[in-house]
Amino acid sequence: MRRLALTIATSALLLLALAPRALAYNDGRGFYGATNDKVVTNAGFILILFFPLFVLSASLIQWRLDKRKKARKAAEKAHAGDPRWRGGW
Repeated sequence: MRRLALTIATSALLLLALAPRALAYNDGRGFYGATNDKVVTNAGFILILFFPLFVLSASLIQWRLDKRKKARKAAEKAHAGDPRWRGGW
């Protein structure tokens, strides 16, 4: 237990010591580069389009799965009511 605590503490100190250097290599511009109002606006529009499309696709998938479930239950009910399938030999 003591070894685990020492490892966690050492890892945390190492991350705290190296994080500023890792983020300072490109003057804080991020992965994309320098951003302006147009870039931020386009990212917002992408988000505005993404979430309704995601909700629509998830809803269509759920509707299709529910439709399959109801059909499977109806087939099982019809199959159970048939006297030919009751009993053994």
